Amino acid sequence: MTSVETLPPTTSEAARADAGTPRAGGRRRTHRLRLSPGTVAAGLFLLLVVLWALAPQWFTSADPLVGVGAEALRPPSADHWFGTDRIGRDQYARVVHGARLSLQATVIALAIALAVSSVIGVVAGFVGGWVDEVLMRVVDVLLAIPGLLISLMLITVLGFGMVNIAIAVAVGSVASFARVTRSEVLKVRTAAYVESAAVAGVRWWSVLWRHVLPHASGPVLALAALEFGGAILSISALSFLGYGAAPPTPEWGSLVSDGRGYVATAWWLTTLPGIVVVLTVVAANTVSHALSRRNA
Repeated sequence: MTSVETLPPTTSEAARADAGTPRAGGRRRTHRLRLSPGTVAAGLFLLLVVLWALAPQWFTSADPLVGVGAEALRPPSADHWFGTDRIGRDQYARVVHGARLSLQATVIALAIALAVSSVIGVVAGFVGGWVDEVLMRVVDVLLAIPGLLISLMLITVLGFGMVNIAIAVAVGSVASFARVTRSEVLKVRTAAYVESAAVAGVRWWSVLWRHVLPHASGPVLALAALEFGGAILSISALSFLGYGAAPPTPEWGSLVSDGRGYVATAWWLTTLPGIVVVLTVVAANTVSHALSRRNA
């Protein structure tokens, strides 16, 4: 039989083969190009909500606390985009100004949940043994109880207010964050470079700070992005039940609650703030899923 020699590929063939081979940088560029119009729209809407919270005066000049009695319960129009409430306050202005409290409480809740769960997860995963067993049994108990129920129990003890709502929502979210943190710490702790550092005599706190925490933080932060929309929904739900800011301070959940008695005659009081809450949650979930796929 005649042997067939394998010739090296030509320059054009190599270029075509190289183009079909995904690289790290090329993979990132591909994910950027795959952003769907829905993801872009969700990102722009979240940017709008953040700007509402940071600079509400850019979007409305109406006073969210003072109304005109002669303009009470006016439907949406060019003068009042979201209509007016029962004492003539501009509903759009109240929604815009209410974004600040809602987002502040969400950020506080996620920050507390990340801080507490990081301590629990890192200690359980890095120390191990009976400490891991005790902490994880506590986490299992928290996971067995719905987060909203935990928040309701805590808010009855802490009292009303947006800060107390944020603390209650944070405690209800600690268990899921702690589980993910522990699993990532266990994964990194058994890596070759961590074991090599321990064998070389590096102090345990140096190993934890320089190797374990940086490599375990990525999935936890990704989970925080995914939980952002859920935190907004939980805070709005507690505020809807009357545990949020005291009237007449605007907040999304309380705005929906205030219009319950006028659903038949002034549908815009509950519908339009409710749509804003739903769109914010959906937009946050859409963006977080896109970021998770990009980093996968």
